[in-house]
Amino acid sequence: MVTKLDDAARKAAFAELPDWTHEPNRDGITRTFEFDDFVNAFGFMSSVALLAEKADHHPEWSNVYNRVEILLTTHDADGLSQRDIDLARQIEALV
Repeated sequence: MVTKLDDAARKAAFAELPDWTHEPNRDGITRTFEFDDFVNAFGFMSSVALLAEKADHHPEWSNVYNRVEILLTTHDADGLSQRDIDLARQIEALV
């Protein structure tokens, strides 16, 4: 069973992922990525989709032209879990 991160783990994760913002209403993390154009944004989304599918952990996201907004939260844990942090790290490695 996946569990929510405790306060110490959250603090460490937020320090490690400074470009991500805590979303308290959903107890998740969010980040907006901007690219040169739609093709690059969509290519990024395709790469993230492959990572997410492999991890069996899927983001909530949206795309408008060159901007991709991602929210990571774990529904099974009712909030932020290590799965979100792990996927955020993998996403960071793409950019």
